[in-house]
Amino acid sequence: MKIAVFPGSFDPFTYAHKDLVDRALSLFDKIYIAIGVNSSKKGLMYFETRKAAILELYKDESKVIVDTFNGLTVNYCNKVEAQFILRGLRNATDLDFENAIAQNNLILAPEIETYFLLARTGLSHISSTIVRDILANGGSVETLVPSVVRRFISK
Repeated sequence: MKIAVFPGSFDPFTYAHKDLVDRALSLFDKIYIAIGVNSSKKGLMYFETRKAAILELYKDESKVIVDTFNGLTVNYCNKVEAQFILRGLRNATDLDFENAIAQNNLILAPEIETYFLLARTGLSHISSTIVRDILANGGSVETLVPSVVRRFISK
């Protein structure tokens, strides 16, 4: 069974995240959307709210499991018996950053491989940081965040 972990803060989960997971469903038997918990970081949404929103978004997809985790991603992968880490790339800056993480993960856990998917045209401009900034300044994120997730943001 091919199991992947898609780690991130997902604050909030965007259309770009959703597109990545949806495209990866044909590659893996199970995908854990793993929300990294950093208690020192104040986010837009509480961790449990993020989890609830993503669970609602994927309620009809049995191959997707939504969870939270602390610590190293490779340790979480070992816990859930995942052989793959799924990451998205929007641009060359992402590639440089993600490559360094992937190389270190290979040193820590050589049995876990990182798969990169390129952002789809029309979605590479979306980041959770930009979404939070738009929201903080009263802008609309209708084209950036799925409606299911937006309902959880306004709660």
